[in-house]
Amino acid sequence: MPRGSFRKKFEITRGFFLTIVLVINSLTWLFMERRNILGFLTEFNVSKQENLIIWGTWDLAIIISGIVGAIFLGKIRRVTVLYFWMILGIIASILTFFLPYLPLHFAFLAPLFWGISFGLGMPSCLAYFSDQTTFENRGSISGLIFFMASGATPLIIMVSGISFTFSSLASVIWRALGLAILILLRPKEVSSGEKKQPTFKSILVDRQVLLYLVPWFMFSFIYGFQKVTLEQTLQADFYDSLRMVQSVSALISALLSGLICDKIGRKRIVIYGFVSLGIAYAVVGIIHTDSSFPFYFYSVIDGIAWGIFITMFVLTLWGDFSSLKMRNAEKYYAIGSIPFFFADFIGFAFAPYMQIPISAAFSVASFFLFLAVVPLMYAPETLPEKKIREREVKEYVEKAKRIKEKYA
Repeated sequence: MPRGSFRKKFEITRGFFLTIVLVINSLTWLFMERRNILGFLTEFNVSKQENLIIWGTWDLAIIISGIVGAIFLGKIRRVTVLYFWMILGIIASILTFFLPYLPLHFAFLAPLFWGISFGLGMPSCLAYFSDQTTFENRGSISGLIFFMASGATPLIIMVSGISFTFSSLASVIWRALGLAILILLRPKEVSSGEKKQPTFKSILVDRQVLLYLVPWFMFSFIYGFQKVTLEQTLQADFYDSLRMVQSVSALISALLSGLICDKIGRKRIVIYGFVSLGIAYAVVGIIHTDSSFPFYFYSVIDGIAWGIFITMFVLTLWGDFSSLKMRNAEKYYAIGSIPFFFADFIGFAFAPYMQIPISAAFSVASFFLFLAVVPLMYAPETLPEKKIREREVKEYVEKAKRIKEKYA
């Protein structure tokens, strides 16, 4: 193999490995910081109103800083942004150690800093992921990333359950490990100025983007309300067991849906997720009895849908759109993350006022989920038709070769 060809292949492999490590490190670190916030709330024994302020501050800080980062940091070399972002995350994690010794009004600023330290560089990190992947593997790599990140969740819960201080130390070490890998691999500088810089307005008026964004908003809001309804209605032990079933189901679904969407396309997978979840909601709404079966059925389907939606709406689709239009992906990812975090905030905001019977809540939710499928019927397929046909032809040729070898 020529030296130049080997070096090029090595650069591709190094960048590919690095982007997987960075995204997994960032997603798990986000969950660790969320656990730290829960520990912080327990440590200070805050009121319900203060609880809402803290979670609202955290969610809105992620959204706003993500938009700011996409606007300003999107013009800087991505590797430079990644160094700055990882260091900022380490500082935010170190700040956690001092929370028990700060006055309460100063401690309230910690979730603000945590949110900024995650949201500011996340669009650049995901844009780097988009550049290092292709249409043919973006879905499967996205599924693998969420499979590995979700698999680390039980370990994170065990670590955070030891003590608030130990959990804080773990988040510092974990973020520092990500920075160490970034420094060790020394990725090739990637300039975000090589592609066109879209505006937020051009993205939000793009009909193709809206046909996916609107259903994602609808699902996020419905899920936010349903989560509150279940928490207030079901016993804590039963609710925890449902979440465990959902997590396992989502873990498997993320991996499989990522692999499948690279073969048959993204649109069909997303539609399957909405339809199956609408059926599960309808089952709970119609067959709501003292039996636990409807809820376990809902948890399995809900996990499957979550695996699909997280894989598609967090990593895959926005990278596809930016690649199709030859644009930088930062603003696509910044917009795509808004529904999830804003719905999380809405769920906390309306929790004190949610007094809806569970059967009625699920029946209404199932109606809106089926309604969300309507825009998807007109949405474009982001995996190019040519790629699908090439894969089908390749699989057909390989199958023909195996048959020939068998009977030769």
